[in-house]
Amino acid sequence: METQAGGPGAFARFDLGRVPSPCFVVDAAAVRRNLEVLGDIADHSGARVLLALKAFSMWALGDLVGERLHGVCASGLWEARLAREHFKGELTTYAPAYRAADLPEILRLSDTVIFNSPAQIARFEAVISQARADGEVFEIGLRLNPEHSEAPVAKYDPCCPGSRLGFPVSQLRPEHLRGVDGLHVHALCEQGFEPLQRLWNALEPQIESLLPGLKWVNLGGGHHITRADYAREDLIAFVQRIRGRHGVEVYLEPGEAIALDAGILVGEVLDVFENGAQVAITDISATCHMPDVLEAPYRPAMLGEADDGMVVRLGGPSCLAGDVIGDYRFAQTPSPGTRIAFLDQAHYSMVKTTTFNGVPLPAIALWNSETDDLRLVREFDYEDFRDRLS
Repeated sequence: METQAGGPGAFARFDLGRVPSPCFVVDAAAVRRNLEVLGDIADHSGARVLLALKAFSMWALGDLVGERLHGVCASGLWEARLAREHFKGELTTYAPAYRAADLPEILRLSDTVIFNSPAQIARFEAVISQARADGEVFEIGLRLNPEHSEAPVAKYDPCCPGSRLGFPVSQLRPEHLRGVDGLHVHALCEQGFEPLQRLWNALEPQIESLLPGLKWVNLGGGHHITRADYAREDLIAFVQRIRGRHGVEVYLEPGEAIALDAGILVGEVLDVFENGAQVAITDISATCHMPDVLEAPYRPAMLGEADDGMVVRLGGPSCLAGDVIGDYRFAQTPSPGTRIAFLDQAHYSMVKTTTFNGVPLPAIALWNSETDDLRLVREFDYEDFRDRLS
């Protein structure tokens, strides 16, 4: 088994001036290495591995993803359309609730449709039956809330008290599984193998009597499988045990793991001044371009940050007072025009960008660290901002 799946070091060689600012730069070679790791897990364990589009939807790499993964998972109609247009393999769709107008198309596009509660399945029974009568072929899943928390941040914990995600396993009854082909369980967030093992140890006794009547168990996402310290051999043995003991297929839905350490967000310093501290305004906005910085919150690593030197507070160009990225060390005070980059921004940041306050969207570039080939995939302009408003 491969033990390392790329890293941020390659970007130290990248000339930040080669792309417009701001710009996401994704290293195709790093994505390929991550995919090889995930493909090896699938090959050795028998798991079916899907890309979670909610974390990484760069369809310019759809063919590359299809070389090693079994397919993708979508979070609603638009992601399902994107999947069928630009990605290969099977498609699983899950949403906390479906609009009645969207469901027929979702059933047509998807190989599996996962519902959030037995009540939804019952409510849409006629729609499901009509789709099958029309010749559509798909399986039905039910998402469970295992009522076992492992996620370290409450707002990212699908099992927090009062969670809207999944049917509580303590309420599950055999009659709830009529017409259901499999169970979906997602309770992790950027975590290693050990939390997954604890989760299964808590859940298995509650569902093992029901598993003989099912085809599959989907263990969702949040698995940092491509991180260097992930216990991959333990994961392989774990999946093999579930498949062997219960006779079900096992699905994994990594999202972040596909693009871990595979992208940067390049920006530029616009102005520098002092207000009790050195402050620099950049064309990168935390609220518009890296919202997890404020939501989590967290401090993204900056490429080439000095070990010692002047501390500068970096903030974005929006009018939001809290649009602050963080405090960073520079060998000397940066001047307007200085290029900077934040690491590990290919996942989630790219799919969460907004044009709040008229802040421009970052361009998207595809780089190959092995060949140094660079392609500007997409640039956004004023019309992208204007046309979404009215």
